[in-house]
Amino acid sequence: MTDLPQQTFDDATAVLRSALSGDSDAVTGAFDAVVDRDGLSGAYGVAWCLAATMVGDAPTSTGCALDFPGIEQADYDTRWVARFVSAYANRDVPTGEALFGAAAADGLLADCLRTLAGSTIATLRSRAE
Repeated sequence: MTDLPQQTFDDATAVLRSALSGDSDAVTGAFDAVVDRDGLSGAYGVAWCLAATMVGDAPTSTGCALDFPGIEQADYDTRWVARFVSAYANRDVPTGEALFGAAAADGLLADCLRTLAGSTIATLRSRAE
């Protein structure tokens, strides 16, 4: 996770500040600014950073199983976040990239990224309690 450029961490911080204030338009705007500057690969780096914030350091081995009861009945963006975070936890970059590309191709990437930002904030709040 630490091999990402400092700008990625700064961008992730901007996304999280917007999500913390409950401003979904600002979350989208922060991701749009990254895409304008660095393309989808930049936004992917920020999303990967958010997944790392949720999970912590990924285990050194793969095979991590995360429990998401009822996930198959959830909306697209919620299923996407669960699968993306699972990909991070399993150090499965190809799956993370495939999920990211699929959401972009489906026209749902913005929704997925807003949900990821919101889930990250919810996780951080839960840890603070």
